[in-house]
Amino acid sequence: MGVDINFGNITYTIISMSGKLVTAGVIPFNGLKRALAHKVIAEKIQKKYSKEWRYVKGIREAIRRHGRRARNIIIDACHYVSKRIVEIAKEYNALIVLEDLNKLKSRANGSRKLNRKLTLWTYRRIQSYIHYKALIEGIHIVYVNPRGTSKTSPIGGKLVFVKYRWVRLPNGHMITRDIVASWNLALRELKLLTRDVGSHGSVETPKALEGDETPEPDEGKPVPELITNIRSS
Repeated sequence: MGVDINFGNITYTIISMSGKLVTAGVIPFNGLKRALAHKVIAEKIQKKYSKEWRYVKGIREAIRRHGRRARNIIIDACHYVSKRIVEIAKEYNALIVLEDLNKLKSRANGSRKLNRKLTLWTYRRIQSYIHYKALIEGIHIVYVNPRGTSKTSPIGGKLVFVKYRWVRLPNGHMITRDIVASWNLALRELKLLTRDVGSHGSVETPKALEGDETPEPDEGKPVPELITNIRSS
């Protein structure tokens, strides 16, 4: 299960052990946008009273109040989306594949230092919550290098970039770059598992992948849930 964390949503894609697409979806994440709004208000207050805000209790309290609201909004939103990701992974008996954020510092949204810092902090918090909630459920977590995952076709061939958000696969299906990224994250980990099988002869199947195999859709056909979730995002 590849998980791509974005500014406004969390996108996931689940593939089978044979590499076929099983399902995909989008979980809205409005917390970061709302939190940034409070951060902007706090900045404006501080800028308006640039000389006296440190010494006037009421002004300091207003700045802190918006800072606390921003933090609480993010924490609540992170708990919600991480819980949903783990629930879906448990439903499909899937291993969760996350981005290695140490290689992703330049991808934070926004040009302002505040936005970059808050965005990256939020991404790490979401991953942290997913990690510990998954461990509680006995679900395995892995981290892979996300470089190029949103620009590579997961089914081979070349992507056609229709707009910034949308791309066309070689088979003609239109999906978002977020789906492409999460799909490629899952495929990247699957290739690593396959490589281990080739070099060692066998590899221990993670507990999250044991049990009955998830039914696979017919190859070449669009997944209804994928189309529905994209349109609703």
